[in-house]
Amino acid sequence: MELLSTPHTIEINNITCDSFRISWAMDVGDLDRVTHYFIDLNKKENKNSNKFKHRDVPTKLVAKAVALPMTVRGHWFLSPRTEYSVAVQTAVKQSDGEYLVSGWSETIDFCTGDYAKEHLAQLLEKAEVIAGRMLRFSVFYRNHTKEYFQHARMHCGNVMKPYLKDSSGSHGSPTSGMLHGIFFSCNTEFNTGQPPQDSPYGRYRFQIPAQRLFGPNTNLYFADFYCMYTAYHYVILVLAPKGSAGDHFCRERLPQLDISCNKFLTCNVEDGELVYRHAQDVILEIIYTEPVDLSLGVLGEISGHQLMSLSTADAKKDPSCKTCNISVGR
Repeated sequence: MELLSTPHTIEINNITCDSFRISWAMDVGDLDRVTHYFIDLNKKENKNSNKFKHRDVPTKLVAKAVALPMTVRGHWFLSPRTEYSVAVQTAVKQSDGEYLVSGWSETIDFCTGDYAKEHLAQLLEKAEVIAGRMLRFSVFYRNHTKEYFQHARMHCGNVMKPYLKDSSGSHGSPTSGMLHGIFFSCNTEFNTGQPPQDSPYGRYRFQIPAQRLFGPNTNLYFADFYCMYTAYHYVILVLAPKGSAGDHFCRERLPQLDISCNKFLTCNVEDGELVYRHAQDVILEIIYTEPVDLSLGVLGEISGHQLMSLSTADAKKDPSCKTCNISVGR
């Protein structure tokens, strides 16, 4: 049988977190002969690779010949925001069951995308299931080292400035390495109604009245839901003043929540004053997208322990947890 031409001029487009479209050129005489495509997909390892998944790549995919371009989809071998290389080979299945194959094409590199809004909506639904009842609170707080707050006072005009979010949480989160903000907490102890006295981030705590950061002129967005091989789960929310750069970023990428009616963090007017509530059964991590002046709150030292083991800095999500994973790339 006459040899097959080698595929060439590979094009990849319509890339998502767990799929891509691929096409290539081959000799006209091969179009009616080819019965199968072989696709060689390799994840390119680097220092930021998601080490918790897809250890079995390179992946060899076999597909019956279809009109090009064709879509390659699979959350079991594609991770979000990950670099891959791909090459293709065409084949004719012969009567004896063996394949006549072409040479391998050139290798093309590409990078998968982040979670889209529809993927985050699936995470949101899963998080709502375990959020639990709502508890009242009155302050947002941020723990850090003494040196951090001294630096803000002496070198930043007494202001905490937004910084780039790290890679903690879901590997496909569109906020990681893209959104600038300041992390705050708001969880309280159910028996005291006060913030816990322990923290993994430092012995010094800045507390600010909730209304300084969250109110009718603030938009609220859901950003992530994850765990770190533990029984408790984290929900990341974003607070962005309406019309701010952070607000524009989130509106394009994240599901927006009704500030008065959602399962995680609410602000309502009751008896003429603003009342705030947070979900009891998840740990909320709040990203505020604007600078915060230390004069708007109070700084003090906590009496508890600095529990470093609970830090979520650059924490990787457990890809095997059925509670907080969805059926797209982790």
